[in-house]
Amino acid sequence: MAKTTAKSAEKTAAVAKTAKKAEKPIKSEEEILLQALRGMRDILPDEQPYWERVRRVLTHAQQEYGFQRIDLPLVEFSHLYLRSIGEGTDIVDKEIYAFTTRGGDKVALRPEMTAGLCRAYIQHGMSVLAKPVKLFSMGSLFRYDRPQEGRYREHTQANFDMFGEDDPILDAQALQLAYRVVRELGLKHIEFQVNSIGTPESRKDYEKSLLRYLESQKHRLCQNCRERFESSPMRILDCKEDKCIQLTAHAPQSLDYLDQESRDHFKRLLEYLDELELPYVINPRLVRGLDYYTRTVFEVWSSDKEGKKYSLGGGGRYDRLVQMLGGEATPAIGFGLGIDRIVLEMKRMQVKPYEMPKPKVFLAQLGDLAKKKSLRIFADLEKSGVLLAESFGRGSLKSQMRVANRIGAEVTIIIGQKEALDGTAIVKDMISGTQETVTQERLVDATKKILKANQILIP
Repeated sequence: MAKTTAKSAEKTAAVAKTAKKAEKPIKSEEEILLQALRGMRDILPDEQPYWERVRRVLTHAQQEYGFQRIDLPLVEFSHLYLRSIGEGTDIVDKEIYAFTTRGGDKVALRPEMTAGLCRAYIQHGMSVLAKPVKLFSMGSLFRYDRPQEGRYREHTQANFDMFGEDDPILDAQALQLAYRVVRELGLKHIEFQVNSIGTPESRKDYEKSLLRYLESQKHRLCQNCRERFESSPMRILDCKEDKCIQLTAHAPQSLDYLDQESRDHFKRLLEYLDELELPYVINPRLVRGLDYYTRTVFEVWSSDKEGKKYSLGGGGRYDRLVQMLGGEATPAIGFGLGIDRIVLEMKRMQVKPYEMPKPKVFLAQLGDLAKKKSLRIFADLEKSGVLLAESFGRGSLKSQMRVANRIGAEVTIIIGQKEALDGTAIVKDMISGTQETVTQERLVDATKKILKANQILIP
């Protein structure tokens, strides 16, 4: 009986062990998709010269117009955007990347720069600085929008913002700066569209008039505009649907409902633009579609030979936003330029990209000891201002010389086993074909002497 019980127990244990093995989850590796997410992309090395030209022009403009650089975090509390951009906008309702962190914070990837700039302005006490406070920022924005040409879910934008002055001369300077940037990037057919949407108080009468105009045609609006009808009627003017554009073609204009102060502000802005001879048209439909804008709004457009227009950026005044977020009453104006769109337009207009300086000196080495010495020599030459190339991974001198010829090197420095032991180097003039052996202490001077001589000889 005891034997039977023992055998039964062993059998039960074996069955349980087998069952346990069977219950063990089978590991399945999820397939890695070797591609960027939809709407995201890699900016490859062959495209970087265009981006480098844009970066350099932006940096020069930032410095010459007295803007200081500020870098903002990619992630902010989501209520910052809900309050500043406004609920009912496409950005907040459809495009924002919002999520909850492990700690329970409700956050969002930044869909635009302005709210974060105002948050930083308040948080770091910039209101005590001399006015206007001029800030420049550049980086990625994220919007869950339908990807299309020049419009990605992650895109790059450069912002120029000025805080603390309400004089329309700053509005004019913003347009002047935007014009200077795009012109320096080789874009010639530029036009500004400008409008004034007044203050929240003056807009009330305008919105009533707009609602009366649209009331009988409400059913013909697109679904989004029907939803905006009561809460944000002015955003209907910003709709890109053809039927909505046609319905609002003869709608009342915000310029007819401006308060006197806003009217004077806009009149003076136009006088400045005329003085600067900037190309602009008044677009009474332009509202920019965000809650925080007041008075001046504008966009910058480029056109091709066929007359097709491409938006490169835009901005306007947001005189109430800093106070709305909890700071002191602070007038402000700013604009953003879409770098992806600008690069696309540069290619379309066949603008020359930035040309990286080409190395005129090539460092060749032969043998293990020479390879060790070459790292120090490379660093010394680079430190002295000589731009040079190398091919440390290649062993044969013949293959390295092919590289030197391919890049068009004017001077090749050769270090072999003997030179490594002697502390010397062979300096070969690739133009004349002559060469000499010099000490490594004289290497920099000998190299620069040949480059200087070649500069005189080569037209």
